[in-house]
Amino acid sequence: MQNDWEIKNRGNVCSKTGREFGDGESFFTLLFREAEGFRREDLSEEAWAERNENIQPYSYWKSKYTPPPPPSPEALPKENAESLLRKLMEDSNPAYNNIRYILGLMLERKRILKPMPGSDDENLIYEHAATGETFIILNPRLSLEQIPAVQQEVGQLLSEPLNA
Repeated sequence: MQNDWEIKNRGNVCSKTGREFGDGESFFTLLFREAEGFRREDLSEEAWAERNENIQPYSYWKSKYTPPPPPSPEALPKENAESLLRKLMEDSNPAYNNIRYILGLMLERKRILKPMPGSDDENLIYEHAATGETFIILNPRLSLEQIPAVQQEVGQLLSEPLNA
């Protein structure tokens, strides 16, 4: 079964030329929807200019490259909205669709995730502001009446670690 949510890591090199991106360099991210899921390509400005414009991606955007930060040692990682979202995105259980959606919106509001354009409203597409990872989250189309119950469930999961 294909997941309706995925994390696609930002590349450190151009998908077409293989050249490493420099700190602060502009590049383009393209998402293509394929039978197996989403495929991500990161292109330098040169490769973007030379691409075949007849092939239209599902979504694309321009970003500035920042090298990944060195990993920081963590004695005991605390549960927060981002770590909970990451755990739930590894789990293909559709029961977590609503929770993933609310966590995505929370992280968007905190400016940890940046919304990216998409060609439909079936999925929310986010780019992590610090790491450049792409998060694709199914939009469960919650009604206003459903949101408080899901927010309460998210609050419980944040206060009690998820058994994963």
